Amino acid sequence: QVQLVESGGGKVQAGASLSLSCAASGRSFRNVALGWWRQVPGKEREFVGGVNWRGDTYYADSVKGRFTISRDNGRNTLYLQMLNLKPEDTAVYYCAGGTGDVSTARKAWTYWGPGTQVTVSA
Repeated sequence: QVQLVESGGGKVQAGASLSLSCAASGRSFRNVALGWWRQVPGKEREFVGGVNWRGDTYYADSVKGRFTISRDNGRNTLYLQMLNLKPEDTAVYYCAGGTGDVSTARKAWTYWGPGTQVTVSA
């Protein structure tokens, strides 16, 4: 059974940093894309960023320069380092696993974690 489990969410003040982790189990994601998405109640889930099997990273414009995605294939783990957090970054953050390259289309992602809440206060 494939599982993705996020950890590291919490409440911080604007300007602070926070790191999320996503532990994958049930299969190796070594050769496919892993990514982060986020969702605010009442809004569509939005792409935050992703990393493909080659290590190439892609980011949404809203987080570019502040967020960094990395992966440890040996540990089957994905990371999201978030710097200079803003109140608009408040959301539930989801880890996602694909079957191909990084895509900004939600339907391209097959596996999803349950999500972890990140709250940034002004």
